[in-house]
Amino acid sequence: MKIGFIGLGIMGESMCENIVKKHDDTVYVFDFVKEKVELLESKGAKACNSSLEVAQNADVIVSMVPKSEHSMAVYKEVLPAMDSSKTCIDMSTIDPSVSVEIAEMVKATGAQFVDAPVVKSKPAAIAGKLGIYVGGDEEAYEKVKPILAYMGENIIRMGDNGKGLVMKICHNALVSQIQNGVNETLTLAGKNGIDVDQFTTAVSYGGGQNFYLDSKAAVIKKEDYTTAFSVENMYKDVNICMNMAAECGLNMPGEAAAKQVYDKAMELGYGKEDFCATIKAVRQS
Repeated sequence: MKIGFIGLGIMGESMCENIVKKHDDTVYVFDFVKEKVELLESKGAKACNSSLEVAQNADVIVSMVPKSEHSMAVYKEVLPAMDSSKTCIDMSTIDPSVSVEIAEMVKATGAQFVDAPVVKSKPAAIAGKLGIYVGGDEEAYEKVKPILAYMGENIIRMGDNGKGLVMKICHNALVSQIQNGVNETLTLAGKNGIDVDQFTTAVSYGGGQNFYLDSKAAVIKKEDYTTAFSVENMYKDVNICMNMAAECGLNMPGEAAAKQVYDKAMELGYGKEDFCATIKAVRQS
């Protein structure tokens, strides 16, 4: 089984490298950034000049691109290569409604399609320990699960097409609200003479302990905002969540508060920094 991978960004690069290392057949790759393609080629992948070329050569096509419009563009380009022998896995975090539209377009050719967005960030992508939420029918899920296992260790099917993305957006919305709580209370503690180490240790003694603080306390203390997952990517996810909530007629005041912080962080020019840089927006409020 030949695999193709389209989109070699911060996450896609490491996800693809795990496939190249663990899969026993050819892995075809494409990205608009030539250096990214060359890097994966040096690891053993076969370079392609377009997404269509990847799809023409691969039995399973994996995509990991930034936004809804990018996923739609990829699948419109590869559509002529689609038939019943092909299976597509879009691991991008995009609007669930757009993903369902893409799924219908692809499945009309006889090909299979699942959405499989990931949780956790760059270190987990490197280690092959991502969490993966899958939307698609049971047959397609069973077919792609061994490939997903190259990249992640916690894989769960959430339902039909689009449901993996619904879960991903709910997950990231929860993270954004936990993060906002950490940002505000850590800042308040600091203004009253309690430092990051003291705060983190004290929180660990009670019900407020959380993975976000445990994993980000050290870099927040050092003010090291090297990107593992960017402000602009979480900003996108927060806005997808608010759009989903509006479509459902659901009021989410907690997420609206998180969105205000992300709006400010983007205005202040923090978009390319790690998403923990939102604490700077809170400190400047």
